[in-house]
Amino acid sequence: MRDSARNRCWTARSPPGDGGRMPQLTPYRRLFGLPGARAFTAGNLIARLPMGMFSVSAVVMIAGTRGSYALAGAVTATGLAATAVVAPWTARLVDRHGQGRVALPATVFAVLGSLALLLCVRHDAPDWTLFTSYAATATTPNTGGMSRARWAHLLAGDPRGLHTANSFEQAADELCFMLGPVLAAFLCGAFFPEAGTLVGAVLLLTGMVLFTTWRATEPPVRARIPAKAPLRAPGMPPLLALCLAMGAVFGSTEVVTLAFADARGHRSAAGVVLALQAAGSCAAGLLYGAVKPAGPAASRLPWCVAAMTALLTLPLLAATLTGALPLLAGALLIAGMATAPTMVTTMTLVQQRTPEGRLNEGMTLAATGLLGGIACGSALGGWTVEHLSATAGYGIPVTAAAGALALSLVAASNRFTDHRTPH
Repeated sequence: MRDSARNRCWTARSPPGDGGRMPQLTPYRRLFGLPGARAFTAGNLIARLPMGMFSVSAVVMIAGTRGSYALAGAVTATGLAATAVVAPWTARLVDRHGQGRVALPATVFAVLGSLALLLCVRHDAPDWTLFTSYAATATTPNTGGMSRARWAHLLAGDPRGLHTANSFEQAADELCFMLGPVLAAFLCGAFFPEAGTLVGAVLLLTGMVLFTTWRATEPPVRARIPAKAPLRAPGMPPLLALCLAMGAVFGSTEVVTLAFADARGHRSAAGVVLALQAAGSCAAGLLYGAVKPAGPAASRLPWCVAAMTALLTLPLLAATLTGALPLLAGALLIAGMATAPTMVTTMTLVQQRTPEGRLNEGMTLAATGLLGGIACGSALGGWTVEHLSATAGYGIPVTAAAGALALSLVAASNRFTDHRTPH
């Protein structure tokens, strides 16, 4: 019944009077016409918003009460490292036993870790308890990956529909990481330092309960999981290396922009400038999902990365030639427009090359690569700002993007066999 409803939805005729052409947003209307799509998406978005809140909330909370940004940075870095180790194992359990059986208990454990951190900070517990508590949040499931897995299940055999779904998911990522830090900073500043962490924990648990409640759209659990891990699947290592390089682009851009704005006495405006970059990516992602992709994803990937590399020269030129923050903001807005198409195409290839039955694990490995790249990019960007200048720091994203371009040519090689229908 669900398949027939899906087919009816995706074969709807054009409305009369449009000459047989569908409006641009029609693919999204079709997408959310699928049974259960709106419900699980709503829950997933609520659970995903805190992903952009937790690190900012932790830094503000710890630095505000302990007076040490070094301690706050070390705690969040520990949580990132723990996530890189734990997240793929959590995703493997999700693939093996199902989203409903694994994601909710893992979320409860992570929420308890967040609440423990809050209490330890509130009651002036020893520093080591902060590291332990924040490391416990590493069991947080990859909510975006689980949502993409549901779309892949619902839209099996429909490459254009899956392209639209992946584009929406990337736009949702950008929106959450754009709004999350702003919401966290507002809550911590307007109420009390622990408010961001507390609200984030409530949103995460509430959203995950809503998401896992809709079992009809959940991918079925396979009786036998393929022995080959996604990490060893043909074509996956260069894709994961590409994710690492793109993460370095994002991490270095964030740190360098913060330093650039601070050096010009506009530290409070840095968040707005970064939000513009995410807004450009979000808008481009929605537009990219509304059009029919040209050629297979493997062929599109190098062109997307090349566009990202070229556009990232704009912030470097703006910082070098003028040093004006408004001009830099405009350059970042334009540069951000290449991010979503590049990430959508990359995640499409990850889906294609991940062995059947291990999709959550494959996409979580990609997310882990991004996180690792963000950490490396942040460190390299910070070093460049401190030893050279914030303006010179904008050379780091361009260099990382150029490396990603070289990796994209390897990842797009036709000698790799895709596990899913190419599109």
